[in-house]
Amino acid sequence: MRTFETDRLALRGWEAADADFAFDLYSRWEVQRYIGREPKVMTDPAQAVALIERLRGHEHPVHGYWVVVERETGAQVGTVLLKAIPASVGVERDDTEIGWHFHPDAWGHGYATEAAAIVLRHALDSGIDEVVAVTAPDNVASQGVCLRLGMHAHGLSDRYYDVTCALYSTRA
Repeated sequence: MRTFETDRLALRGWEAADADFAFDLYSRWEVQRYIGREPKVMTDPAQAVALIERLRGHEHPVHGYWVVVERETGAQVGTVLLKAIPASVGVERDDTEIGWHFHPDAWGHGYATEAAAIVLRHALDSGIDEVVAVTAPDNVASQGVCLRLGMHAHGLSDRYYDVTCALYSTRA
């Protein structure tokens, strides 16, 4: 998996040693409340270990799941993903999604925009024609990240995940 660096951040693949961070991140309601049709928090550290094993098993020449680390401190602050997005039942799509989940302590520092921008550039430079992002309709913070990334807002859509989401996209 490719790694990336910005002035402040390093993006790398998940490692077994990231389990404590993954559990801390995904056991927080303020992080999970916008993820999935029926959001739920992790309640057992073994769930974080299983998640990392699943993410590490993902092989794709462009897609990936990256841990975002502050270069200065070495602290994990979040994650960025680039993956095939599941279309809703009855919808035939073959699209690529970009997404991010950041620890509340890292909110408000521009990390999501900075990390997602380098992954988005990687996707477009690697030949992916279009990248989409979906957010819960009331997830104003992630919608702001989409706009700062230069993505175009398409309103509400039920095209993905069998749920109504705010849809954003950008093309190469």
